[in-house]
Amino acid sequence: MDSENHPVSTFKSRIKSSLPYTLAVAIIGFVALWIRMRPYDSVFLANGFVKFTSNDAWYHMRTLNVLLENYPARMFFNPMTNYPNGSYIHFGPLYDQMMAITALVLGLGNPGQDLINTVGAYFPAVLGALTVIPVYYIGKYLGGHKTGVLAAILIAFAPGQFLSRSLLGFTDHHVAESLFSTFFIMFFMLAIITAKKTNFHFEDILNKNFTIFKEPLIYSVIAGVMYSAYQLSWPGASLFLLIALVYALIQYILDNFHGESSDYLGFTGIITFLVSAILILPFVHSDMGFSLYYYSWFHVATAIGAMAGFGFLSFIQREFKNRNLKAYYYPLAIFGIGILGLIAAKVISPSIYSLVINAPYTVFGVQTGGAATIGEASSMFYYGNSFTLSRALGNFTASGFLASILGMIILLVNVFRKAKPEEVLVLVWSILMLFAIYGQNRFAYYYSINVAVLSAYVGSLLLEKVKWNELSQKFKSSVKSPGDISGFLKFVKIEQIIAVLAIVVVLIYPVYGAALEQSTGSNDPNEPWIETCLWLKSYTPDPGMDYNAIYEAPEDGELFDYPDSAYGVMSWWDYGHYIEMLGHRMPNANPFQAGIGGRRGSIDEENQPGAATFLTAQSEEEATSVLEAIHPDPDKAGARYIVSDERMAIDIFLAMPEWTLDTEGYSEPYWTGSGYQYIPSARYFNSMESRLHLLDGNGLKRYRLVHETWAYQTQETWYKQVYNFLYGSSIPEVDTGYVKVFEYVEGAKITGTASPNEGVNINTTILTGQGRTFEYSQSTTSDSGGRYEFTVPYSTEGPVSGETQFDTAPSGPYVISYGDTTREIRVGEEAVLKGEELKV
Repeated sequence: MDSENHPVSTFKSRIKSSLPYTLAVAIIGFVALWIRMRPYDSVFLANGFVKFTSNDAWYHMRTLNVLLENYPARMFFNPMTNYPNGSYIHFGPLYDQMMAITALVLGLGNPGQDLINTVGAYFPAVLGALTVIPVYYIGKYLGGHKTGVLAAILIAFAPGQFLSRSLLGFTDHHVAESLFSTFFIMFFMLAIITAKKTNFHFEDILNKNFTIFKEPLIYSVIAGVMYSAYQLSWPGASLFLLIALVYALIQYILDNFHGESSDYLGFTGIITFLVSAILILPFVHSDMGFSLYYYSWFHVATAIGAMAGFGFLSFIQREFKNRNLKAYYYPLAIFGIGILGLIAAKVISPSIYSLVINAPYTVFGVQTGGAATIGEASSMFYYGNSFTLSRALGNFTASGFLASILGMIILLVNVFRKAKPEEVLVLVWSILMLFAIYGQNRFAYYYSINVAVLSAYVGSLLLEKVKWNELSQKFKSSVKSPGDISGFLKFVKIEQIIAVLAIVVVLIYPVYGAALEQSTGSNDPNEPWIETCLWLKSYTPDPGMDYNAIYEAPEDGELFDYPDSAYGVMSWWDYGHYIEMLGHRMPNANPFQAGIGGRRGSIDEENQPGAATFLTAQSEEEATSVLEAIHPDPDKAGARYIVSDERMAIDIFLAMPEWTLDTEGYSEPYWTGSGYQYIPSARYFNSMESRLHLLDGNGLKRYRLVHETWAYQTQETWYKQVYNFLYGSSIPEVDTGYVKVFEYVEGAKITGTASPNEGVNINTTILTGQGRTFEYSQSTTSDSGGRYEFTVPYSTEGPVSGETQFDTAPSGPYVISYGDTTREIRVGEEAVLKGEELKV
């Protein structure tokens, strides 16, 4: 037997030939991991605190801790957020399970909190580094080994959202989405390539030609597993099912025009989505109906629908071939049948019809209103109402983004020249992901992979132009030892050197530089927010909830049964997870955009109570009515504490009225002598957010400052200058606490008598825990009988056990003055909390 044709020899030859590329990918993977570990010092702080990055990372650590505390049971309903409603958890279970299993193995079944935090912090970096593997193989099967290696290098350094979401400490499921969706594309591609290569027909199954369909069957099953892993990382994974179906439709049409069988495609699609339907079934929550955002029957139905779609397209194509029908009738028939299917769905199940019709807009449509203010949900190509490429060029680098467009153009040209199925798949995948970032920039962490593959494809075509393959073959044949390298160099041409330099300078160096600049760590959450949340945990009353317990969801239409000691913490939705995870308190609003209130469709809608409605309220009375409306029990308020920071008051304030669809009048033009400048208006200063944060709640009857952090240099001083200018006031034009905590109380009622219809004032000096003082005052006019009344929120006698242990309070008694008379009165905490009356 010829040893060169022996299976063992062939296998050894393959191993030997692939070893350099395997080694290269391994090295690239470790470099990718190094890049992602660079923010170590900003994550693992010197005091032992592990600072996870951004809000959803903290929530994953919350769900991970609950999972480990109750393993293997996981939390599905969480009453510790969106008070008083709670929130169902739409996060997929796989990401938390992978971290939990890793921690359990490393901790020998009993991991400590330090180990759990370490595993959580490293997990996104490891998954991000692993992404070089499927990217390499996609590049390899698209354009050869050189394309694969270059694609792996580019994704290792890819800046923007892909890098930021895979850095150390960014413990979120987005990097798992990227990894598993890319693995899905890789194995789906391999299944298609191998099935077409073996000339698969459905008859091969009936004839038991296992050698024909063995390899595509294995790849199809793994593709189904990877799609399921992607689904279980993010319930919106139907995005890639849509990509597979759009690709299939186009490929079927192309095969039909070329007179080729598409059985290979039907087999791959049916097996892939059969496996995914089976694997997702155990995770379906039947009470979620057909929800796109939670694991429901929708996910099983779409997988079964995809199977049916592949089977149906194969059947129609076979019928066309058997009947010798003209090729151009095929797309017309598919289009007509599709329209009939939609009509039938509308008649049989309007809810499913609506879901199918609206799903593309959910992904590809540009958000408006409050949703447009969500950082990751805004369009990559719009800033306000203006089209721009700056965000895309900044996210992918200019050369990377333009190379991706060029790559798609080349692949599109290939389609008209009879493109290979893998080329059509990459083209459809890339175009749809480009549309996805047009709708929401969050999908940039997906499109970064397309940019890496397409850029590498363009680079490899350049190398082909300079006959790089010939040079590679010459290297393999002539270089047997290091001493042979000098002789080999004479075969290297100047254009080949220029091509390599062009790839390094144009494609690799920009992403490398951007990655180094970006991988320096994050300050989110910043130190004032961490301190504030830890203060809430230590110095506010226990809400009476078992923090790490798993609670049953309430019956449909009912509210969760909270203990009487429970209360909410009002803040902007960005900070809800920090309040819950770090502060162990229940936020009213959270980054799932729950509890925001306001309007969604029209200004004519009722302005629902929530964070946006409260913070933009134009009076204390209006704000209080919002708090009380949040809770369905008329005897309870929706929140006991309000937490505000400088960003809420200044940087992101205008996002709040976007959610109420009432955005006019918060600024006004002012002539400066050289032109008009827009300055904050009375409507802004009358808002509850401004009254609390900028004016310290001065004059408010039922809201008191109980804690503030240190100050940063911000625009607060300028806003106060404008306030003094507009109102002729003299509030100190200084920066104050970056984060402030206010408490909503009944307020003590101080009553007394003066001359009829006389102006009466009450004031005191408030001393904060930062050593800052400010004046608190109210004014009123006595009635015709001389009686006056004030409701005041501050206690002059300090905190009481079991209630807020505030560090901000009056430095002395209240002083009441009218005419030539002054009176002093001290107010106890019990009177403030219970609304007791104190007579002067």
